[in-house]
Amino acid sequence: MDVNPDKLSSFMGKMLGEFGAALNSSLVMIGDKLGLYRALSAKGPLTPDELARATNTSERYVREWLSAQAASGYVEYDAASGKFSMLPEQALALADEDSPYFMGAIGDLVSATFLDEPKIAEAFKTGKGVGWNRRSECLFCGTARFFRTGYKHHLVQEWLPALDGVVEKLKRGAKVADVGCGQGVSTRLMAEAFPKSRFFGFDYHAGSIETARRSADEARLGERVRFDVHSAKSYPAGDYDLICFFDCLHDMGDPVGAMTHAREAMAADGSCLLVEPFAHDRLEENLNPVGRVYYAASTMICTPASLDQEVGMALGAQAGEARLRDVAQKAGLKRFRRATETAFNLILEARV
Repeated sequence: MDVNPDKLSSFMGKMLGEFGAALNSSLVMIGDKLGLYRALSAKGPLTPDELARATNTSERYVREWLSAQAASGYVEYDAASGKFSMLPEQALALADEDSPYFMGAIGDLVSATFLDEPKIAEAFKTGKGVGWNRRSECLFCGTARFFRTGYKHHLVQEWLPALDGVVEKLKRGAKVADVGCGQGVSTRLMAEAFPKSRFFGFDYHAGSIETARRSADEARLGERVRFDVHSAKSYPAGDYDLICFFDCLHDMGDPVGAMTHAREAMAADGSCLLVEPFAHDRLEENLNPVGRVYYAASTMICTPASLDQEVGMALGAQAGEARLRDVAQKAGLKRFRRATETAFNLILEARV
């Protein structure tokens, strides 16, 4: 085997970067959980001792954590003063949960993939699935926080207005089903924006529904919002003006069945909103940083979830518009279009 030294050196450099990123994902989780990023952004520049006192943590641990963060380029270090700080760009990604660029939740997601690795490795050998109800707890909160960023800054402002006549219905008073709602972030955002409408969140994971109910109570959304445990094929039909699937249809074992039930549960002039991870239709077009994240997530989370359910279609997180169109049309939703998109999402509209 002939080895090109330059290519080997380049690849080993890439692997070194991968190793550092993998190790530092746990440090991102710690920094987010303990408020280290937030304190440094708000009060910096700070010495390790000052940051430790501001966050009620141990200076020796904080000093090592800061050194790793500086080496990663996540924070800045000034050798003359011995102090650390955050640039505005770093703070937007790691310290401000309401920022449209917030990435602080990635630690929870990465942690869940490592904690559940034995289950996924076994599934590789058996071909069986690993259901959402068998996953580590940090996956649920991590998923909710990760997707909250996009929903908070795009759902009401861009995605719903891109649908045909939906915003007008919501302003007048519509009935909306949020299928696979998880902890209800998307449901609450819509309910807060459209006080005349009623919203029903459904998910088969009881723990997520309990969290969604608590959050809705804390937000004082009253009787306009209700969360119940149901699968995508068992929630009650009710002439919904809008049925939403936020980043979940590809996780379902029977997406055609789920979309068929949505068609049957919709009002005659109702709409179905699909928000799915951005993907082109061919593998070679998805071999990029976004596809890299989504294929990895799909291997560890989405595909195992689908294979644990009936049918087990396992669309994967990079299904692409053509396959999603085929699912919708097989379910009887013949009108299908890409309403809009972001770098991370396809926003698709399906109607009878």
